[in-house]
Amino acid sequence: MKLSRVFMDADIRSDKEVGYLLDKVGIEPEIVPDSREVYDFINGSLDPVSRAKSILYITRNRGAVIRECPGTSHYTCCDYTILHTGTFCTMDCSYCILQAYFHPPVLQYFAGFDILSRELEGAFNKNRIFRMGTGEYTDSLIWEKISLGPKFLVEKFARQTNSLLELKTKTVNVSSLLDLDHNQKTVLAWSVNTPAVIRTQERGTASLKARLETAKLCQQKGYGLAFHFDPLVIYEGCEQEYKQVVDEIFAHVRPESIVWISMGSFRFMPKLKPIVENRFPDSDICYGEFILGLDNKMRYFKPLRINLYKEVVARIREHAPQTLVYFCMEDREAWETCMGYFPGKEGELGRMLDLSAVEHCRLNSALL
Repeated sequence: MKLSRVFMDADIRSDKEVGYLLDKVGIEPEIVPDSREVYDFINGSLDPVSRAKSILYITRNRGAVIRECPGTSHYTCCDYTILHTGTFCTMDCSYCILQAYFHPPVLQYFAGFDILSRELEGAFNKNRIFRMGTGEYTDSLIWEKISLGPKFLVEKFARQTNSLLELKTKTVNVSSLLDLDHNQKTVLAWSVNTPAVIRTQERGTASLKARLETAKLCQQKGYGLAFHFDPLVIYEGCEQEYKQVVDEIFAHVRPESIVWISMGSFRFMPKLKPIVENRFPDSDICYGEFILGLDNKMRYFKPLRINLYKEVVARIREHAPQTLVYFCMEDREAWETCMGYFPGKEGELGRMLDLSAVEHCRLNSALL
């Protein structure tokens, strides 16, 4: 993280967690009574998104710590559970929805392991399987270099039997996690893309090779792995390049180490387009053949995205016919054309993922 200023709420005490964070950051925090001063400072920039990437705000989570993924109407949801530990990201991907989602964008670290513990214990005591992840509103491992949070979560999940933690990232930040007794309750996951997309659209992220070398290292430490082809970006020659990404994945890791692979094509809220045009003037990512989807997001014309899906799914199945591959927010036609089936019953996709988690991660199979 290349931080220039740190703000901290007046009611945050400097315990072991916060002390470690401030020591790693190396910047004296500016104490604020509430969030208004932080928001005003970020909004005072001509480019609030860029400014926010260098401003850390240490605060409390004032809302729900554990929440269900809202999904998208008309498209199949995986029933993921969000573990809300922070917001925004220091990397800079042109397509990132967080640029338009937060008003203003704020790089927030939610302090309070006591709060996390209390909420997680409540989930662990329920008679169901939870697949939780911290990667919905932030990158899960941008924090690993400065925070005890990822280590705390891996060790916390290791001591229970009904929940799985997925840490999703575009970084190589795993040093503090490698030698932990994770008890196979944590899946380390990488968003992957072609080198061309990473080079032109994902500023400040690790290269594909670096991500896969790190995944291989984590496999050696017994972690389950996941890969997310999201967003798939359509451009000339992309089919062959995405198939090469698949080949590279399986050149690095064994199929039996992979808990699941997801796929989703580039989609965006219309209000994201002017932000991309302003912040990434050389990017052409918003100028493909798009239509307005049923969820009011711009999506590639369906035959185009189905054609790409079919190519990528087929290549994955050549390497790993038993690995669970699923779509993130796609409709019945895409599923049936590319996968040969459709998990159309309520909760069916979630149960498929639960089963894969049980098979890989020592979860309580009696809860299925």
